[in-house]
Amino acid sequence: MIGVSELNAYHALSSDEGIMKKIAIYGKGGIGKSTVTSTLSACMADAGKKVMQIGCDPKADSTFNLLKGRQIVPAMDVLLANGGVCPSLDSVVQLGYKGIACVEAGGPTPGSGCAGRGIVKTFDVLEEFDAFGVYHPDYVLFDVLGDVVCGGFATPLRAGYAEEVVIVTSGEKMALYAAENIAKALDNFASRGYAKLRGIILNCRSVPNEEEIVRNFAQRLNTEILGIVPRDDNIQKAEDQGMTVEEMDSQLPISHTFQAIAKKIMDCGVA
Repeated sequence: MIGVSELNAYHALSSDEGIMKKIAIYGKGGIGKSTVTSTLSACMADAGKKVMQIGCDPKADSTFNLLKGRQIVPAMDVLLANGGVCPSLDSVVQLGYKGIACVEAGGPTPGSGCAGRGIVKTFDVLEEFDAFGVYHPDYVLFDVLGDVVCGGFATPLRAGYAEEVVIVTSGEKMALYAAENIAKALDNFASRGYAKLRGIILNCRSVPNEEEIVRNFAQRLNTEILGIVPRDDNIQKAEDQGMTVEEMDSQLPISHTFQAIAKKIMDCGVA
């Protein structure tokens, strides 16, 4: 349960009351977007911002590194255990590192329904309990599986949710293929008020000429590279301890890389 004292401490974190920016971070499964998302959340929190991170993946593992490796009970599991009714907001929200409000959508039992349905149901719960009004986050980061941009997985793109999309990719062909599909979805539905593409984060995988490949890709999409995350053993070292590199040691070069990306995202308003 989230007590009144915890909420009061959370609300005291930032002076930007009333200003909220919602960003969907998409990428191919396994590309490292949850690592990137949670580290950006940690950097924003360390900058004094109130942050909410919503994991939109049936695996429900987006927020592990913000909660010392603990797993939240996904919203879909809460609904299933209570006859389709969510008993309270704090049954689906846990406060993690520096007061980050963590949510996991989860999904139906494998083989029993559409995985994207968990996202839709979770958003319904958050709206029902006015989660954004309760927590007043400065930044909401949606961590979304981007292999299939349809159904529930497209929900964060739609009007009323994220204003911007950041794509995490490597120089690998399938990662770029997924990234291009996400960009196409944004272009195809621009007239409906969907989110705008803010830029790309390159999460390096030691592909030959990787930076050049992704720079050319970004140029073709008429967008920018927000940052380049090099391979670094400290990322795995931190995750083995159930935390982000930002929490483990904010003075590491890799932490400075994430801080610079977070600052770039925070400094730029929606076009």
